[in-house]
Amino acid sequence: MRVMTVMIAAVSLLTACSGMKQAYPLLPVAEYEKMVVGRLDADYVGNDNCVSKCHAHDKIRDFSRLSVHGEQIKPETGLPLVNCESCHGPGSLAIAKVEQNRKMFGEQGNRCDSAKLLELKKLPPQAQSLICLKCHSVASTPALSHWNTSTHALNELSCFSCHKLHDGPQQKVSREKMADLCYGCHPEIRAQFSLISRHPIRERKMDCFDCHNVHGSETPKLLKGTTPKDLCGRCHMEKSGPFVYEHGDVTENCMNCHVPHGSINRRLLSAAMPFLCIQCHNPGHSGVLAAGQKTLFANRCTDCHSAIHGTNSPDNDGLGTMRR
Repeated sequence: MRVMTVMIAAVSLLTACSGMKQAYPLLPVAEYEKMVVGRLDADYVGNDNCVSKCHAHDKIRDFSRLSVHGEQIKPETGLPLVNCESCHGPGSLAIAKVEQNRKMFGEQGNRCDSAKLLELKKLPPQAQSLICLKCHSVASTPALSHWNTSTHALNELSCFSCHKLHDGPQQKVSREKMADLCYGCHPEIRAQFSLISRHPIRERKMDCFDCHNVHGSETPKLLKGTTPKDLCGRCHMEKSGPFVYEHGDVTENCMNCHVPHGSINRRLLSAAMPFLCIQCHNPGHSGVLAAGQKTLFANRCTDCHSAIHGTNSPDNDGLGTMRR
């Protein structure tokens, strides 16, 4: 009986695990396009009708001042290129009974029937992003060219996760708010930027977007550069070379020695010296080991080898050590 109970429990556990590993394939783009079309039996009524019927009571009443989209006017007609219905779908059915409800219920009836519009919050993230991409896939190229395969999109984030379209005319996330926004999903990075050696994110001299392309990238970790060294060299040009004598371990990836966000060691090093250096170099150097002993001195390798990123001057003993 006990064996049978264990077997049933094991089968149940395996079934639960297989359910956790179940794949949820993405739908074809055509299916998401159908979701964002809106009601086919509704007509477009324009911003003025949307605002006067439903939004005269709230802050959305002045769309042109509230959103940068409201400032985009077609010169030959004077009509907006983007309006409420560009995102929310045709609104004639949504406002059809507003006047009648207002007479019956007073201010409580002063609302449109939002169920007749696109219910944006209920759409899957891919469909939410498609509402923006139908304009921005062209207007924001190449910034959004990698969005659909980016780690953010694959983790079911949408444009609405970061951009709040009714909070003000500036739709981009400001430098003051960007780090806090990213920390919402990356709390471990917040902790790293609290360490003694770090990049100046807290001082607002940098932001996440200086190094990462949040909309997608061809490189790992959404990095902007073609290689980590290419990215780091944009600020640390004096260390990027080219040099006649290069430190072989740093020719492509600075993160072989450095931690990008924050470290307990000076200069963002991943380990303290000499322990960082002896991971690759033989610790039998006379300056590292006391004569006839196996005890490490506390000397830093850079006390002698100061040009650790590379140099154009050969050393005197020809052993490849990098001395200034």
